[in-house]
Amino acid sequence: MPDHSTYFEASGGGMVLTNAILLYRRETQRGVSSYGATRQDAPAFASLHAVEHDDEGQPSIGAGTPLTRAHLRHWTEMLGRAVRPEILPENVLVAHPDMLAWWIPAQVRAAYFALSSPPVRLRVLSERTILPVPYPAHLFVATRSALGVYALPADERPTAQTSLLHSPILNVYRNGQLCWGNIPKPKSLTIATIPEFERAVFDSWSTHPNVGQDLTVTGKGGLVRLWDDLAARRAVRFPTKRLRPLLAGPASRGSAAEPVTVDRLIAASTRP
Repeated sequence: MPDHSTYFEASGGGMVLTNAILLYRRETQRGVSSYGATRQDAPAFASLHAVEHDDEGQPSIGAGTPLTRAHLRHWTEMLGRAVRPEILPENVLVAHPDMLAWWIPAQVRAAYFALSSPPVRLRVLSERTILPVPYPAHLFVATRSALGVYALPADERPTAQTSLLHSPILNVYRNGQLCWGNIPKPKSLTIATIPEFERAVFDSWSTHPNVGQDLTVTGKGGLVRLWDDLAARRAVRFPTKRLRPLLAGPASRGSAAEPVTVDRLIAASTRP
């Protein structure tokens, strides 16, 4: 067996390196994803190793034993003690180390428009401008890799079975993911960074609809003309009935595509 001894620098914060977990897989590139994970059906093995320290305090990995469920329960409990309890704001639906979900009531707020190719005969959005417009209620789902932005059918806290609508906000893809462009991304995923995610959406310049986004609303003119009309007449309520429902993929033969509900979206967002 090859020598797997590895040396580490001492960690800060008063913590000492005591154990290491080594993961093994069958050596084949076909089962490896871009994130280093194996296929679900690929053989795997894990071992737990004590960390030994020499006379100078330098740690190295010692002999190991197979990782058991008891080991996992023990370390899960230990790691859980390091999570600081938080009182959740009432608008937060899910708070998880890898995901946050919260809703935002309908409201009028300033919007930033700088259309790169404005359609002809716009009333107020043909030039770079900041104007108040009404937004429908929204659901935000932030993960470590993306931010989902979805409209809600009613101005109330959604339930697990609430069906979602496409967001009318420009710079959002048809699947609900924000197009970050050069918008700064929050550096952490915590309750405290929720305002940063909201600023990324509401305080950034809207330059264009993304491909296919005009198909997410009903009526003539598409999204840009809808926003132009709302801004020109100083509307205070967004016409939510013009938003199309968010559907789970294309319809199959003989059946219609299913609407995406809050619980279905949350479940999909937690998959690796």
